[in-house]
Amino acid sequence: MENKNTYWQENLRLILICLVIWFVVSFGFGILLVDVLNEFRLGGYKLGFWFAQQGSIYAFLGLIFWYSKKMNDLDKKYDVE
Repeated sequence: MENKNTYWQENLRLILICLVIWFVVSFGFGILLVDVLNEFRLGGYKLGFWFAQQGSIYAFLGLIFWYSKKMNDLDKKYDVE
């Protein structure tokens, strides 16, 4: 029973990390810090606009692959693969 609880706690920790990163990138960079980031340009576009339109999507895709890799490692660690 202890392994199940530890496995679940580590899984929840990974989910929380993903949600915090996603929130910071999408809401923080795309809405709250848009004026500050718009002073910089990326590929001809203002950086705040880029994060609101494309950056949060790229970050979300990166988080999907990162979470998948970490969960595979976690499954192997607890022998539940």
